[in-house]
Amino acid sequence: MAVRYRPGKEESESNSLIEENDTSEKPVSSSSESSESGDEMLNTHSTVVKRSNWKKDQWNIVILLFLYLLQGIPLGMAASIPLIIQSYGASWSQQATFSFAFWPFSLKLLWAPIVDALYLKRFGRRKSWLIPIQYSIGIVMIILSYYINDILLEPASATTNQHPHILFLTSIFFGLSFLAATQDICVDGWALSMLSRENVGWASTCNSVGQTAGYFLGNVVFLALESKDFANRYVRQPLQMELQPTGLITLPGFLTFWGFVFAISTTLIALFKHETDETHDSNEPHFGLVDTYKVLLRVLRLPAVRSMALVLLTIKIGFAAVDSMTGLELIERGVRKDTLALLAIPLIPLEILLPFLISRYTTGAEPLNLFIKSHPFRLLIGIVLAIYVAVTPSFQNYDRSFPWYYYALGVFIYGIQQVFMYNMFVSQMAFFAKVSDPKIGGTYMTLLNTLSNLGSSWVSTGVLYSADFLTWKTCSLGDGKCSTPAEEKNCGMLGGACRPYVDAYYIEVIISTIIGIIWLIWKYRTIIRLQNLPISAWQVRGDNQKYKPLATDE
Repeated sequence: MAVRYRPGKEESESNSLIEENDTSEKPVSSSSESSESGDEMLNTHSTVVKRSNWKKDQWNIVILLFLYLLQGIPLGMAASIPLIIQSYGASWSQQATFSFAFWPFSLKLLWAPIVDALYLKRFGRRKSWLIPIQYSIGIVMIILSYYINDILLEPASATTNQHPHILFLTSIFFGLSFLAATQDICVDGWALSMLSRENVGWASTCNSVGQTAGYFLGNVVFLALESKDFANRYVRQPLQMELQPTGLITLPGFLTFWGFVFAISTTLIALFKHETDETHDSNEPHFGLVDTYKVLLRVLRLPAVRSMALVLLTIKIGFAAVDSMTGLELIERGVRKDTLALLAIPLIPLEILLPFLISRYTTGAEPLNLFIKSHPFRLLIGIVLAIYVAVTPSFQNYDRSFPWYYYALGVFIYGIQQVFMYNMFVSQMAFFAKVSDPKIGGTYMTLLNTLSNLGSSWVSTGVLYSADFLTWKTCSLGDGKCSTPAEEKNCGMLGGACRPYVDAYYIEVIISTIIGIIWLIWKYRTIIRLQNLPISAWQVRGDNQKYKPLATDE
């Protein structure tokens, strides 16, 4: 069970079915991405997918898969850091601070038009950004490999009980996430010109498979191979090798390896992969930099969009505590971080199949019906997960391990949660595809998804920050208090330990669930009303000259 979802997991590019039909998470921002993604992936793919010939573009498909895989590596590593610092005793406020590292994917629409509009024509529209971005990721990883252990292992301050480098660590991974988000914009746009018209639907498949594989390598595989317990039990012991105090790989070694992979592969792409000039059909919208931002502002002024924005920015409050804190709480109760990561493996087939099974119920005129019906069940399964966390210590064996049926129960519960989560995700994407104004292509879809991503980010950060204020601890020696860092230090010096007698996790789960119920009552009629609005209510009205193709970017 993951600590947090992959950046914008519920709203991200993880679902090829949705993407192939509605560009759900393509960061299309202006000219090529707005026109080609909005029209080709919404209209063309549905009509030509049956006669596509993937062999015609097989090498381009391989390149796209690899580029998306590279993108997933820093994202997976960023998602593993909360698990690592939790094992070092990180506080909730430190986890909240680090959660800002995931924000770039929620904000990339702010700079996507710049990436799309400004480039060196001689070097190529996408390569002008892709090459320096990927070199930067590789260089940062290589440099970070020399210092990451010192950053993580330095003890907390005696006066503040805070890790001295948490802000620095957050800044580094925020930068890596920003670079990965920018690389995502470049590759999304390049995919549409790299692939032939009949194979453009493969772009979303490459995104889904590639990024998921990269995230899996950077998170699950890394945490497993870095764990000494996993290495000794499942590798060295069966092979009758000498047990070691370290895993098969180290964090510095992992960073160094992928840093060089980024550098070498980027060099090869710069030298041998040529970019095809993008052309635009005169009937398709082609915005300049300033026009793109103007269109976004005009969309945001629509009453229907403003109402939907409020829904998207607040709906995750009811699930925030469970989604953001459950994995960290399990680690606090003795579940190893590598085991926690490996529990995601049995759920991969489910995550692949669910969108295909759900899509048949979201293709009609009322796709949000499934969204509304799944909301209370997702709240309920959150309470079940909180109970699972509470009973975790009772499953622990004398050697601090857990029986197989404990993990099987966890996978089962989390699998049910995934069903309701994907019900909401797929129906939401179907609704976005239905209402997006075709005159402005993928920009409309990207705006709605940005709002949805931002709704996940701010509630996660807010929940983690508030947890410190809702935790009350007492010293195990008896009357000692642990309300301040100085009192915690004093308790430790006397041989005691500060233990919570009021756990913020359960308080926040209760509060967020209550808010989720109130939210559903408050917004139920709003969602029904938005679903029943005519399409004209979602369209931007005004001078049609705004939507005529522009040649200024070229």
